[in-house]
Amino acid sequence: MALRIIVLAKQVPDTRNVGKDAMKADGTVNRAVLPAIFNPEDLNALELALRIKDQQPDAEIILLTMGPSRAAEIIREATYRGADKGYLISDRRFAGSDTLATSYAISLAVQKLAPYHIVLGGRQAIDGDTAQVGPQVAEKLHIPQITYADTIEAIDQQKIRIKRRLERGVETVESAYPVLITAHSSAPACRARDAKRLMKFKYARTVTELQEESNDYTDLFNQRPYLVIDEWTVDDIHADVEQLGLSGSPTKVKKIENVVFKAKESKVISAAEEDIDMLMKDLIGSHVIG
Repeated sequence: MALRIIVLAKQVPDTRNVGKDAMKADGTVNRAVLPAIFNPEDLNALELALRIKDQQPDAEIILLTMGPSRAAEIIREATYRGADKGYLISDRRFAGSDTLATSYAISLAVQKLAPYHIVLGGRQAIDGDTAQVGPQVAEKLHIPQITYADTIEAIDQQKIRIKRRLERGVETVESAYPVLITAHSSAPACRARDAKRLMKFKYARTVTELQEESNDYTDLFNQRPYLVIDEWTVDDIHADVEQLGLSGSPTKVKKIENVVFKAKESKVISAAEEDIDMLMKDLIGSHVIG
C-alpha cells in the first residue's frame, strides 16, 4: 500500500518584520507592503512528509493550499523540495473566512482527494497564531489528530508513531490511519530546493496565473501535463456558500490597535558596583521593577 500524504500549507505575509505601514487604517493587514512567504511551520510539516517519503519512496505527497492565485507559488516551492503535486483552492467567495469557514473548505477539499492516509500541517500560521485550523479540519473529517509533532519515531503500512513537543516535556503517541498531524516549530527544518526539480517544475502554473501573465504555454502543457496546477473553486469542492466567507465566520474582531515599538537611547554599563547600583535605581524609578 502506497501512503498518500496531504500537506496543508498557507502563504502568509511575513509578519516577522513588521514596520509602521504594516496595518491599514481599518486595522487589516497591509499585505502590499509585506512579502508573501511559505508559512514557517507548514515547511516543518512538509519536511516530515518528505522524511516519510524517504523511508517509503512510493508514498505520494500532495500540497493543498487556500488563497488567491499568487498562493500557487508555495505549491511550486513544495514541488521544488520534493512534493509530487499540489492543488489551489481559490475563489472570491472564500474572502473573509475565519478559521471555522477555512477549515470547512479545506476539509471538503481533503475529502475530494480521498483516499488518503496522513494529513500534515503546521501548528499555526504566523498571520493568525490561532492553531485552530488543523484540529478543526480533523474534527470535520472525523479522524484522530496528533498536535505539536516534533519527530516521526516509526511508520509502517498500518500506523505511525509521533513524538510530541509539549510545554513541560515530550509525549509519544501512536495512531492508525487516517490521521491528521500538526507540526511544531521544533520539528526538523525543511530541506533546500532540489536543482533538478526546480528546472522541471519552474513553469508550473494555474489557469488563472496563465491568464494574468498572458503567456501561452499550451504546447508546453500538452507535452508536460504535470506542469498544470489544479485550481478548485467553491463549486468544485461542493461547498455551501453560507458556510464560507463573512457569512460563515462567527469570529468578530472588536478592536485592533497598531502598536509600533521604537528604540530609545541606549546606555552601556560596566560590571562596576557603582554602575550596577545606578542601573537598579533607574529601573526602580521608572517602575520597570519594584
